[in-house]
Amino acid sequence: MAVNQSYLNYVIGQLSEVPDFTWKKMFGGVGFFRGDAMWGAIMSDGDTFRLKVDATNQAVFEAAGSSPFAMEMKGKQMSMPYWTVPEHVVADPTKLSEWVEVAAQVAERKKKKKR
Repeated sequence: MAVNQSYLNYVIGQLSEVPDFTWKKMFGGVGFFRGDAMWGAIMSDGDTFRLKVDATNQAVFEAAGSSPFAMEMKGKQMSMPYWTVPEHVVADPTKLSEWVEVAAQVAERKKKKKR
């Protein structure tokens, strides 16, 4: 399934309080970036916004009932560190910008480790 254009437009509008982000289509989905660090995504499932998670913010996502993106590939279950963002967070641009800031920091730390 391709990304739902209406949902993409909605998410971009809700990110109005997030400075200096870019987005691009990739692998049937959309990635959201600060610089070259990808902090968010709408995966090929089309209408679920996800943010990058590590040990620093995972408890918040778990408490909200979120889960990581998972898919089957070549007969193996594969998960990615992008967790669903609760709709009440997406609906609140201020709260969403707070969650995005933490996710962007996670993504930037991961980028630095790779270098």
